[in-house]
Amino acid sequence: QVQVMESGGGLVQAGGSLTLSCTVSGVTFEDNVMGWFRQAPGKERKEVSCINGRGRNTYYINSVKGRFTISRDTAKKTLYLQMKSLEPEDTAMYYCAAVPKWADCVLSAPFEFNYWGPGTQVTVSS
Repeated sequence: QVQVMESGGGLVQAGGSLTLSCTVSGVTFEDNVMGWFRQAPGKERKEVSCINGRGRNTYYINSVKGRFTISRDTAKKTLYLQMKSLEPEDTAMYYCAAVPKWADCVLSAPFEFNYWGPGTQVTVSS
């Protein structure tokens, strides 16, 4: 049984930092492209960043480039999202997702990912 679990969300002031973590079990971690998505109230869930199985290819949406860093630790089966210079517009539920494939990651829609965590809330106050 595949399990995905995010942690690390919270309330932070604008300009602050948070690091999200996502642990995965039940799959061969390095065989999966991993992604972070976010969904604000009343809006669609959209990809923020992704990383390929070996961690050598990453993708970021323009609004987080230079502020967010995605990484993965195969030994710990854990995905990370370091978030700096947070803005109120970053407020959302953040989801970790996995899809078993050997490929570079690109901008993807939620339906392209197989496994999801329940999400962790990030709130940035102004």
